[in-house]
Amino acid sequence: MYTLAPDEKASTVMVYSRNKLIHGDLVTKTNIRVSIWLRTQGVPNYVHLLKPQVLLFGGMPPKSLTYDELFFPAERIIGFHLAPPASEPLDYDPDEANRVMLDVNLVLGVFMLKGRVRVSTHADLATSIEVAHVGWLSVYDAEISNPFIPQMPAIKVPMLLVKPTQVSFGL
Repeated sequence: MYTLAPDEKASTVMVYSRNKLIHGDLVTKTNIRVSIWLRTQGVPNYVHLLKPQVLLFGGMPPKSLTYDELFFPAERIIGFHLAPPASEPLDYDPDEANRVMLDVNLVLGVFMLKGRVRVSTHADLATSIEVAHVGWLSVYDAEISNPFIPQMPAIKVPMLLVKPTQVSFGL
């Protein structure tokens, strides 16, 4: 089993891909703010997770896998957040002028998400996502569910990151 270095920490996260949900402990440097980590320059090619539990959606029922460690390609991540109940401060100033929260529905691989995104008061969602050219978009007050597993309770998080080019937006 992996032993953390003195300058490392493990934070429990949930990672979404097109056909997987991974719940495990992410290894990062101690000074990293995990909830926005994917936006930083230092993200490795493979995300290192300890004690991951993987739900693989490729047939019914979904397959559950467990490992001691998992190295998952960072480029395949389409959604990412700290696992509840953990949280960090949100990544915006609520007093910022000319910004408004917009309710959205997202299709995130095999998951459905209801949440809110911050957009300019002078633009709609279409304009915002077209001109932003961001690698990661913050979604707030999110509720994530899976229509293939109705007995799975919704996951509620104050913030998550999604890759806007890999999700579908509904209003």
